[in-house]
Amino acid sequence: MVLGSMAPRRRWLLLGLAALAAVALIVAGTVVVTRLTGDSRPEGAPVAGSSSPSPIGTPTPSPSGPPPGANITGPLTLLLVGVDTRVSVPGWEPHSDAVLVLHVPKGLGRAYLFSLPRDLLVDIPAFPKAGYKGGKTKLTHAMSYGSRVPGKPKQPSTAQGYELLRSAVSGYTGLRIDAGAVLTFTGFDRLVNALGGVDIYVDQRVASLHRRPDGKYRQSAPGGYTGPQQVYEKGERHLNGWQALDYARQRYITGGDYARQRHQQQLIRALTRKILDEGLARQPERVDQVVAALGDTLVYVGGNRIVDLAYALSGVPEDRFVLVGLPGSGVGKGSAYRGEQLTSEGRTFITELRAGRADQYLSAHPKLVVRN
Repeated sequence: MVLGSMAPRRRWLLLGLAALAAVALIVAGTVVVTRLTGDSRPEGAPVAGSSSPSPIGTPTPSPSGPPPGANITGPLTLLLVGVDTRVSVPGWEPHSDAVLVLHVPKGLGRAYLFSLPRDLLVDIPAFPKAGYKGGKTKLTHAMSYGSRVPGKPKQPSTAQGYELLRSAVSGYTGLRIDAGAVLTFTGFDRLVNALGGVDIYVDQRVASLHRRPDGKYRQSAPGGYTGPQQVYEKGERHLNGWQALDYARQRYITGGDYARQRHQQQLIRALTRKILDEGLARQPERVDQVVAALGDTLVYVGGNRIVDLAYALSGVPEDRFVLVGLPGSGVGKGSAYRGEQLTSEGRTFITELRAGRADQYLSAHPKLVVRN
């Protein structure tokens, strides 16, 4: 289905739903990061989870002027972040457990989604706002260090943490981050349930570290957890909210965190396909249900109005949305383990992406394309 063929109103709603799925992966692949409350909330009202107004605008273009986003031609890069569940604990500093980059080249005819390992060793710049002096450490710490508010140790700011994470990701990839969003695990669970679950091909057997078959959490014990485990067997599966979240979280499996990144991308693609195939955007009551399900679990950060982004990206065909898995390896072993690094093949993809040669590079390195 080519999104650009839809009526503007329906197309905007569809892009919004697809974007929520992308943000939610926790997460990661559709065509735009956005919010769906533009037509049910006064202009300038805060986006869920944010402390300041975010310009929404109207989803209906002015008859006498150009449509929203007409001046956006690309390239565009969006940063999608999933944070751990303990953000509800007072004073808990958010850690980025999923970091995904969505890049749309100039012309907006294609999109690439790739993950960066949470433990990727990067240079995190100094961030005076949080009292951080800078250093080389794991990417996941950028969100935590940046969230610290001097004088308010028990009131970390997720939006501020995102700001430092964005700087670290931009510095590592060389890509300018135009907008982004942060979603908690709770928000992802709610989103999948609001959509009626998701169908996905499980590409390897995955035993859950955290959940029992009935969905309850396993008991913690010295060295890990104990009790029955939920198991996701290889094959076509229908997952509800907690199952989808649990499946996307597992990294102590064959392939480690790189397998988890692949599963997150596949899950987002499955959500996107469901949105497209079932025409959910043409069901206003379902749109309202999805929006209500997210509550305050989403933080949107961007320069453009989100409706402008939605319109600008509405012409990206589903078959030109490419999932890319970047290979990497550990730095140090055992007690000397410091984190992860991308292989030369993975780093070169990012270089070629910046240069506008991603398709040629992927043709020469087809194993980087996530197909299942």
